[in-house]
Amino acid sequence: MSRQLRSPVVTRPRFPGWTRPTGVVVGMMITLGLTGAACTGAPVAPAPSPSASSPVGPASGAGPVTDYSQPGSWLALPTTRPLPIDVFYLYPTAYQKAGPDASDTAAVTDAGMRAGAQAAYARQASLFEAVANVVAPYYRQLDATYALRLPPDAHVAAIAGAPTIDATAAFAWYLEHVNGGRPFILAGHSQGSDVLCHLLAGYLREHPDAYARMVAAYAVGYSVTPAFLAANAHLRFAERADDTGVIVSYNTEAPTIGGVNPVMLAGALAINPITWTRAERPAAASASLGSWLPDSAGAYRRVDHYADARVDLARGVVVASTPDVSTWAPGKPGGFPAGVYHSLDYSFYYFDLQANAKARIAAYR
Repeated sequence: MSRQLRSPVVTRPRFPGWTRPTGVVVGMMITLGLTGAACTGAPVAPAPSPSASSPVGPASGAGPVTDYSQPGSWLALPTTRPLPIDVFYLYPTAYQKAGPDASDTAAVTDAGMRAGAQAAYARQASLFEAVANVVAPYYRQLDATYALRLPPDAHVAAIAGAPTIDATAAFAWYLEHVNGGRPFILAGHSQGSDVLCHLLAGYLREHPDAYARMVAAYAVGYSVTPAFLAANAHLRFAERADDTGVIVSYNTEAPTIGGVNPVMLAGALAINPITWTRAERPAAASASLGSWLPDSAGAYRRVDHYADARVDLARGVVVASTPDVSTWAPGKPGGFPAGVYHSLDYSFYYFDLQANAKARIAAYR
């Protein structure tokens, strides 16, 4: 099955020799973060583990479980899988309600969500295509504004509903019908990473045989905390470039930001995506393997040595000081505050992430 991608509307960058047209409004797709407690150690309501052979299950409060035996339920499902490793990818928040009376949960067929998912895949999951067979389901999402306003316990319950139920059904179907016993990487961003935390704490706890084949889980753009790890003793956070069976996570910010980052939770852990250590020692942009950023025409291209990285232990984030805040994160009412590089967590370190996935795959073997 071919995968059709749409290019997102993007911010025009200010790289040497490039110009930003006058009057262009920052338009990169907003992947709104979701506050909550799924990765904090708060109780997570386990999602049902539907039979992979019978993926259509009971209603979740927002319609029936998505039928993943249908090709149209997949963002990416390659018909040939020549590589010995898979990646299972969950896209970030791509659903915005059309109006106040619209559902807080997207239908899996929602056109706007699907277009946003395709754009996110192109700038995030595409990095894994050089090292693995990438599969990615469409899944029912929460509207970002709705989710942001939920108290923590209600947020956990909402994410454990339709989003996690669909992701669990998709993962179970993938393991039975596609995986063929191969090792795999989990990857997500924002709401997708929040859902991955539920998958890690639920389905993979209940299926240790599958968990044993997990090379790593890239839960980027959401907070993973020590309390979450303590509540899930089978899980570990990454400590170096080549440990396996671990969670890799970070959130990217400028040295100063203009408000509260809604995806940051107290005690959040972070690993440096250039050095792959958790120490605060900075990594210069010259050490980065490259970013994947839009040019002045909106086409993505490789940009070498653009973003530096330093873990800030007190803030629980990766600080990038070299990117231009006014270009990439000027702030927007109702969105992320100035200096929060949430939509660029993957893009700034695209080729570092690609090389790291390759290193962890080699170490797993």
